[in-house]
Amino acid sequence: VQLQAFGGGLVQAGGSLRLSCAASGFISDYYAIGWFRQAPGKEREGVSCISRSDGSTYYADSVKGRFTISRENAKNTVSLQMNSLKPEDTAVYYCAIRFTTAQAMRVLTYGRMDSWGKGTQVTVSS
Repeated sequence: VQLQAFGGGLVQAGGSLRLSCAASGFISDYYAIGWFRQAPGKEREGVSCISRSDGSTYYADSVKGRFTISRENAKNTVSLQMNSLKPEDTAVYYCAIRFTTAQAMRVLTYGRMDSWGKGTQVTVSS
């Protein structure tokens, strides 16, 4: 299984970025893809998740209303649209996959993923 995340960059506070995660190397309709982030000196945080199994989505309180997760089933691609970015959103963002029928909230809450992609840096300047 391979996951490739791209779309990070530098943006001013209040701006937007769109991250994408392309997953390959597997054949399954039962999985969830989550976005996690880790800022320097901080623990990894679950940001958002979407389930291919039941279409459920889930967001951390810190990004709710600002971030939107979506998927393109045919391409096994998940995107994270990030609006109204804040300096505290600065982190390395990772996407990861969990092969499960569980809902997105459970997947993101437990954070036990099967495979991780390399991170992409998001920097929000004040």
